[in-house]
Amino acid sequence: MNTARDIMNSIVPISRFNKGEAGKVFDEVSKEGAKIVIRNNVPTCVLLNPQEYENMLEELENYRLYAEANKRMSSPNYKTISEEEVMQRLNITNEDIDEVEVEIE
Repeated sequence: MNTARDIMNSIVPISRFNKGEAGKVFDEVSKEGAKIVIRNNVPTCVLLNPQEYENMLEELENYRLYAEANKRMSSPNYKTISEEEVMQRLNITNEDIDEVEVEIE
């Protein structure tokens, strides 16, 4: 959980950009994490480093996939089938699978 100090330290007034401090702000984002840019006392945007942004998008996509899987599994038409039946329906053999290289993250 963020403390009040963490939140206050994450706020960046737009005037810092107007004063030519963009490079410093970007360095702070790299070192300290996300910053909230304020213009006229209103949050205008959030600055994230690219890795944090990519991680956030990946988490969002994972959640969407999870929600879709739950929706499908809740359906009255949901039924499971065996691995053998899937392979038969898709006309895949064990030899086909052995030839494929898979990298799991």
